Amino acid sequence: MNKSVPQEVKTRLDSLFEAFSIIAEGTYVYLCNMKYDYSRWSESAVTTFGLPSEYMFAAGDIWEEHIHPEDRDSYHKSIEAIFSGSDNGHDMQYRARKPDGEYEVCTCRGVVVRDENGEPEYFGGAIRNHGAQGQMDTLVGLRNQYGFFEDLKGHILKNHTVCISMVGLAHFTEINEIYGYLFGNQVLQRFGRYLFDGTGNRGHVYRLDGTKFAIITSTMSAKELTADYEKLRTHFRDGFEIDGRHIILDLNAGLFTLDNFSIDVQTVYTCLNFAYSESKLRRQGDIVEFFTDSNGEDKKRLEKLNVIRVSITQNFENFHLYYQPVIEASSERLIGAEALIRWKNEAYGMVPPDHFIPVLERDSLFPQLGRWILRTALIDAKRILPLCPDFVINVNLSYTQLERPDFTDSVIGLLEDTGFPAQNLCLEITERCRLLDLKLLRNVITALRARGVRFALDDFGTGFSSIGIITELPLDTVKIDRSFVIRIEEDDLQRRLVRHFADVAATFGAKVCVEGIETPGMRDILLKYDVYSLQGYYYGKPMPFDSFLEKFH
Repeated sequence: MNKSVPQEVKTRLDSLFEAFSIIAEGTYVYLCNMKYDYSRWSESAVTTFGLPSEYMFAAGDIWEEHIHPEDRDSYHKSIEAIFSGSDNGHDMQYRARKPDGEYEVCTCRGVVVRDENGEPEYFGGAIRNHGAQGQMDTLVGLRNQYGFFEDLKGHILKNHTVCISMVGLAHFTEINEIYGYLFGNQVLQRFGRYLFDGTGNRGHVYRLDGTKFAIITSTMSAKELTADYEKLRTHFRDGFEIDGRHIILDLNAGLFTLDNFSIDVQTVYTCLNFAYSESKLRRQGDIVEFFTDSNGEDKKRLEKLNVIRVSITQNFENFHLYYQPVIEASSERLIGAEALIRWKNEAYGMVPPDHFIPVLERDSLFPQLGRWILRTALIDAKRILPLCPDFVINVNLSYTQLERPDFTDSVIGLLEDTGFPAQNLCLEITERCRLLDLKLLRNVITALRARGVRFALDDFGTGFSSIGIITELPLDTVKIDRSFVIRIEEDDLQRRLVRHFADVAATFGAKVCVEGIETPGMRDILLKYDVYSLQGYYYGKPMPFDSFLEKFH
């Protein structure tokens, strides 16, 4: 086999390949110079099937190794006939193996192109992956979320460093409401096409769920993607015309550099979603990068997150609930506990929730974890009720749990399954719930309170909308954040703030719990105010359930 290919042959091959690619959109294109047995294949085929490169010698032999053993003989005979000159092409179907060992059904059509002397010069054609046909978004003509995951998996398997951005349209429901869904579809099509044209051959564009799109590129750095996003943002802020209407779009974007290949595609997607959410909720649309410095702590953080995420799928292995006591202020007797999630294994030790919950909240697996937390807390707390009938277990909720349409039924179902009294359960929400539609949140709270479930607002005072939430929602308890009492013994301003917060809560019929009690002096000061319960290290740190039961038996 001659591996010295003249440059003019390579140039000619590339030119013909580009022409093939234009007319064979949606398939994997291949073109072989038969004299040198030198081929070029579509990058998407290389990624999907784990081929060595876009450019290959003896590609037919390499491809044959990917074909199912039962289909290989007919493929081999066809290729032999083509290269011997006895056949002018083929049209056949076979199964081709991907790097993960799974096979895709493919239809391959190829034709021999002869030179001016009638000698075979090129063999080229297209391979249609029938498994990938469900990976196209029919509205915008881009690969969809399934295609995105498929390509991402290929990059991980090949240890191929890529930059990924997720870009989405903000306030898109307003366009649908004002102009209708057909017009909204035109906007999505225009946006997708502009993104595709702007990316060109520097990367691949995908339409994800809803109004989100993604770009995967191995030729652009995170800095270049950020610069491209700013240009994109400026373009759509200036507006564009559709059917005589001037439309202005605001965007959000997250960015992730894949250079750690010990993680799976879902962890990458979760990190990307987290960065996108930060752009949307906290950065007014500025692009947010999920940092993964491969030489520093971020690499360990990412690997840790991947292991924690996988633990959810392995029957919640290494997840634990710890319990911190809640004490009645007037009598200093135990009246409840807050259930707090922890994760621990030998490699990473104890991992507190703030290291993984904010990211996992954007993960499709999070509702399963939330359900496990609630079920476990109810089962544990039920063992305390014979000793302390008025004991209330507090369980924290994420706003992503509350926005699920089946959340109310899920809570009721868990109460019935465990036989736990609804009046002994208190669900804690945070000020981040301002991100939800308050009408939806009010309906959820009202429905569950009608069953006896209590609700508390956690971290009161830390968010600008906390007062607004109290006025809008029926709450049983308001928990004042520890940041407002940490210096209460020497700071008169903190004492006045706590008194003010307690009065506000009482105005709306809610009891006050103060967190972060660490000294007798703090307790003594708070007993002077309208405070119902106390929580903090002075009364007990979070501890495993058996330790909790032993301490307060």
